[in-house]
Amino acid sequence: MREHDFRQLFVADAVSQLGIQVSLMALPLVAVLALQADQFEVGLLAACETAAFLFIGLPAGAWVDRWRRRGVLIAGDLVRALVLITVPLAWWGGWLTMPQLYAVALLIGVGTVFFDVAYQSYLPHLVRPDQVIEGNSRLEAVRSVNWVAGPAAGGLLVQWLTAPYALVVNCVTYLVSALFVVRIRRREPLPVPSPGASLRREIVEGLRFVIGHRLLRATASCTSLANFFGAMTTVMQVILLARVLELAPGAIGVFLSVVSAGAVLGAVAVRPIVARLGQGPTIWMAMAFSAPFGLLLPLAERGWLLWLAAAGSAVSWFGSVVYNITQLSFRQLLTPPRLLGRMNATMRFLVWGSMPVGSIVAGVLGQHLGVRPVLWIAAIGQMLVFLPTFLSPLRHMRVLPTAASDSPAKELSTA
Repeated sequence: MREHDFRQLFVADAVSQLGIQVSLMALPLVAVLALQADQFEVGLLAACETAAFLFIGLPAGAWVDRWRRRGVLIAGDLVRALVLITVPLAWWGGWLTMPQLYAVALLIGVGTVFFDVAYQSYLPHLVRPDQVIEGNSRLEAVRSVNWVAGPAAGGLLVQWLTAPYALVVNCVTYLVSALFVVRIRRREPLPVPSPGASLRREIVEGLRFVIGHRLLRATASCTSLANFFGAMTTVMQVILLARVLELAPGAIGVFLSVVSAGAVLGAVAVRPIVARLGQGPTIWMAMAFSAPFGLLLPLAERGWLLWLAAAGSAVSWFGSVVYNITQLSFRQLLTPPRLLGRMNATMRFLVWGSMPVGSIVAGVLGQHLGVRPVLWIAAIGQMLVFLPTFLSPLRHMRVLPTAASDSPAKELSTA
């Protein structure tokens, strides 16, 4: 935190994440409460939010490796602010429709693809290698705090302003985030493309690096499955709370804040957990031991069962955050700098590309089976996602290879 440039990224991320939590509350509630969307329409909207990772995730990584990451971050914030402001304007004018929400979600997703790939690739340029895990922990901690404060704030804003107008706050946070990124002093040199470089060749190189590495392949499989079932849960959770249990937006925000408290504790606890268990065991154990608590969500009813379900989901989030910080730091330290953008984009393509599929599956199943059966399917599926990492060498590896450790990286990079 004494590093000026890291502080700017830290504050930018904190403000941006607060806005994201408001939009995560407000955008589906616009569909459910303002436009009376059904289960399939809510699932399709959630799919649109992450579809960009599936369709442009791979070329985005190659492009980010050709550009200065600071500029990509600023552009990502500005694009998302401009697109999102159209929702309250359309609601005020009386012409807001579900197709517009789909388009807004898709375009915000495009901005998020470039922002996230650039942000994860930029951190190793702002801190020393021995500070990468600490940097990720700090950023994940502030993100987790926003996961606690954001839903409650978002729920109150939706209750006071209505869902469409609450999105104005989100636009402001993106603009503030861009201002802090502008304050970062350190400038990257403009990457020089290698002779004969082509977009297709660079994309293939990133794919080969990730898929050809046994450890990266295992974490990609685990995270992809977790995001698939997590997307199913997210879609049905909104409908369960808002329509089945008929909770007010403020109460929904408090519920999600209780759930997100687990993420804060996970971000704080990750360093001592890794020190105690080692990197590899932490990765699989964090997912394996926390997932069963997600079985409490389908049982949620008004009253004490609602808050028991929130506590169970908080434990699941605790494990997810511990897993995510550990595997993300490993990926960043393993990857040569010239491949960071493509590695992150390939991973995002693989692990976020499953989310729109999960959202649509949830919407279709929700129409035929109902909300709670889909939540049961998702909760049981989450209990199995740790298997790819458990069945890999990660199970016993207390110290994982880095880009500087030649022999382990070479030995494990064969498919």
